[in-house]
Amino acid sequence: MVNYSAMKVKFIGVSELLGGIGLILPWYTGIAPILTPVAAIGLITIMVLAAIYHFNHKEYGPVGLNMVLLAIAAFIAYGRF
Repeated sequence: MVNYSAMKVKFIGVSELLGGIGLILPWYTGIAPILTPVAAIGLITIMVLAAIYHFNHKEYGPVGLNMVLLAIAAFIAYGRF
């Protein structure tokens, strides 16, 4: 069983926050809009790893949420490429 340190949890949270900003800001401002699908791919990666983690720890509720967020990010990545 893997237990993450507080620093790793904060890093994951900051990564998700920056990924969310990366979904909106580049496309909205028109500055480097290619970063929007790149941020979506990064969030897809985070959601896959989160789903694996929750599944391995028998936390099945969050896996569904991870899959919904993954699907939204995949839709954005597909639509913006």
